[in-house]
Amino acid sequence: MSTFKNWLNTTKNGLTDQVKKFKNKDFMNAVVAGCALVAAADGKIEEAEKNKMAGYMNLSNELKVFDMRDVIAQFNYYVSNFEFSPEIGKQEALKAIGKFNGKPEVGRLIVGVCSAIGAADGDFDEHEKAVVRNICSVLGLSPSEFSL
Repeated sequence: MSTFKNWLNTTKNGLTDQVKKFKNKDFMNAVVAGCALVAAADGKIEEAEKNKMAGYMNLSNELKVFDMRDVIAQFNYYVSNFEFSPEIGKQEALKAIGKFNGKPEVGRLIVGVCSAIGAADGDFDEHEKAVVRNICSVLGLSPSEFSL
């Protein structure tokens, strides 16, 4: 666990600068889709989780590079997919993330932001870790690289 915390701390320090390098709509969609996947990790997205995610996105140095209205609109889009059908929500979110398969530099960044969001409440639980492991596989990355 300590290796994951070390990785997360060092990763978070450089995430903001890295996110700025890849600032575009596809990247924002992939990051926000990952946020929605993590929020839905336990099978439901409650109002408190939406508020926590919106609050995190608003405070996150990594995500401040994007227009917050766009981030929230996109997050709501993914959440509404999950509410309509968890399977459709998952497929749509993974499709946005899958655009970066074979681009490990961007993929690591998406995994880093999703991990930071999973750990935002101080408890990066097994459901959330499983979601991030799935994101790794969609991106062609090894979960062990992130101590998952």
